[in-house]
Amino acid sequence: MTNSIFSQLVLPLSLFIIMFGMGLSLQRQDFARVVKFPKAVTIGLLGQMVLLPAMGFLIAALFVGTPALAVGLVLLAACPGGTTSNLISYHARGDLALSVTLTAITSVLTIITIPIVVGLALAVFKNTNVPIELPITRMVLTLFVITLLPISLGMLVRGLRTQLAQRLEPKISAFGAIFLGLLIIIILYEQGDSLLGQLVSAGPSTLLLNVVMMAIGFLLAVWFNLNDRQRASITVEVGVQNSTLAILIASTVLNDGTIALPAAMYSLAMYLTGGSFIIWRRWQGKRAVAL
Repeated sequence: MTNSIFSQLVLPLSLFIIMFGMGLSLQRQDFARVVKFPKAVTIGLLGQMVLLPAMGFLIAALFVGTPALAVGLVLLAACPGGTTSNLISYHARGDLALSVTLTAITSVLTIITIPIVVGLALAVFKNTNVPIELPITRMVLTLFVITLLPISLGMLVRGLRTQLAQRLEPKISAFGAIFLGLLIIIILYEQGDSLLGQLVSAGPSTLLLNVVMMAIGFLLAVWFNLNDRQRASITVEVGVQNSTLAILIASTVLNDGTIALPAAMYSLAMYLTGGSFIIWRRWQGKRAVAL
């Protein structure tokens, strides 16, 4: 996939469309909300920008034996949240405004942090099968073109043509879900005979990263006495990342399909844990009403 038209054209273009759709759901107020509830945003950013990459390194070092898979896990941990985290937060009856705000801010910040974190991961887990020289300029440019630019364009359309944006956004979200499913199938198929061994190595580690970070996000929110809806959103935002972005970076910038495998596994795990979290939150709500 690394040298195919799919990875070099279809994947970036599709992610551009998906991020454009996310921009259609954003407004300038989403970035300004950091002033409205600074404590919740600060806690979310601490969990997502600091604790999550650190946990990615720890789990990769302890449980992932293949260097390329270890780098892939750290890359995944360095990625921002995405539309999936907003969707899960919404259905889990979290604070959607907080969820969107964190997704918007981290999508901008990770243009700077991803090259740093991935460069460190390559240095820590390097071997002959993993490229040592990180094309930082290309990575930053790629991140700008497929994150900040389409998000900005989507916000511009939202500001100028609100009704059009509201009609397009759910359609693009549906496209994103379908495309992610197709992407997972392609990555798994291309691993061929080595797939089973890599699944054993990467699968449990990605699930562990997802579960541990959701738990840490929840505990942070409880520790700092955030309200119930904010706790739900912090839990999701810290624990659910933009796996499609991780796959694109692995495939087009690092040119290694194996590095993309943890993100593909994570895409399956996050729907399992996210769905379970939604069910638990709905059960909590019904129980509270009954009492």
